[in-house]
Formats: sequence, C-alpha cells, structure tokens
Amino acid sequence: MRKNSIKNTRINGEVLKELSKIIREEIKDPRIHPMTSVMSVEVAPDLKTCKAYISVMGTREEKENTIRGLTSAVGYIRRQLAANLNLRNTPELRFILDESIEYGVNMSKLIDEVTRKDQAHQEPEEQEG
Repeated sequence: MRKNSIKNTRINGEVLKELSKIIREEIKDPRIHPMTSVMSVEVAPDLKTCKAYISVMGTREEKENTIRGLTSAVGYIRRQLAANLNLRNTPELRFILDESIEYGVNMSKLIDEVTRKDQAHQEPEEQEG
C-alpha cells in the first residue's frame, strides 16, 4: 500500500477520529490539557507505526505535561483503537507536539500590529497634504 493511497488516507482519517474521541472522552489523566486537539495522523503503510500530531493551547509546561500524559497512556489508547477499529495491526503510537496553530495565530497578530502601525503612520501624512 502506497503512503498516499486511498486506503491509507481512509485509515488516517479513521485513526484521527477515534484518537480524538479517546483523548477527549476516555482519558482522565490530569496532565492532559482540556484544550488538546489531534491535528493529523500519519499511519505507516504497513500499519506498524503512527505519528499523531497534537496541538495544545496552553503554556510550554502544559504542552509538555500533555505529551507526557498521552505517552504514559499509550497502552490504553492503543487497546481502545484496536477495539474500535478493524485493522489487521494496531499501530505503535508516537505523539508529536504540533505548534502550527499557535505559530499561525502569532503571525496573524504580528501582521495586524504592523498593519495598524502602518495605517497610524500614514494618517498624519494624509492630513498634512
């Protein structure tokens, strides 16, 4: 099975949906921040491994604690995936912190700030002329 085949894309979608549900509804670890989202998953074509990209809206410490909490619950999460998905193999999970949303929000704020400063700088010039 190729990495971007229809079957692999479908499996990625199913694993993403189930993983999100398990983290949101079933794991009660206090280290896992309530604003945790599964952004994407990459299941290897042989179904042996899965990289789960996790986004956490919080401080650096909360992000690290969330990844630690998920890593410690990996056995439980994997069992739940095996029970809920009909896959030949249940992949080994690896959680990776995804900071792309936070990066995008920060970039958007910076752009807005520069735009405001630029407009404020241009207004006095227009009033003089």
